[in-house]
Amino acid sequence: MKIVAINGSPRKNGNTAQCLEAVGREVEAAGVDFQVFQPGPNVRPCMACYHCLNTGSLRCVRDDDGVNGIIAACIEADGILLASPVYHGGVAGGMKCVLDRLMLAAGCGDNQLRHKVGGALCTLRRSGGMETYQQLLGTMDAMEMLIVTSDYWGAVHGADPGEALRDEEGMAVARKLGRNMAWMVKVLHETAVPAPEGGHRPMMNFIR
Repeated sequence: MKIVAINGSPRKNGNTAQCLEAVGREVEAAGVDFQVFQPGPNVRPCMACYHCLNTGSLRCVRDDDGVNGIIAACIEADGILLASPVYHGGVAGGMKCVLDRLMLAAGCGDNQLRHKVGGALCTLRRSGGMETYQQLLGTMDAMEMLIVTSDYWGAVHGADPGEALRDEEGMAVARKLGRNMAWMVKVLHETAVPAPEGGHRPMMNFIR
């Protein structure tokens, strides 16, 4: 059993990374493996070429800054935690590039993310946390993932690296999210109840 996290911050060892370290300790204490992936600084956006969708390759035609490694890890994982700093009221640009490519390559054809356990966290200086948190949740919602929450919204406050650790409530929320995600992964691992049937979702563009 394994949970992977995507750190959408371009900073090394910043607040997002430190929050994920705290989450990881809870996940591993529960007996579930935990691994963090952080895309490089030169990750590029989705081109909407649909090569991944048309070929069913489950990988992006652009092989840059570890994105295909992230896609492969998410396909193999039992749970996925999305974490991003707030940049001007939304997810960081590099994180958006990764999510667009992950969801198209792994989720929009033969959905490989269906019924995986999902969770979200964001770090922020002051405002934009709810918008970013909802954006991360909405990404997983559209992929038919099983979203797990903590006992409050997943936003941890801090600007300079290390400040988030002083947000006692936010860090407690993050740690509880880790415990809840690990628990749900273990529940699904042990259940004998078959998953409901999937099926192709029709896509429309509303042009008449």
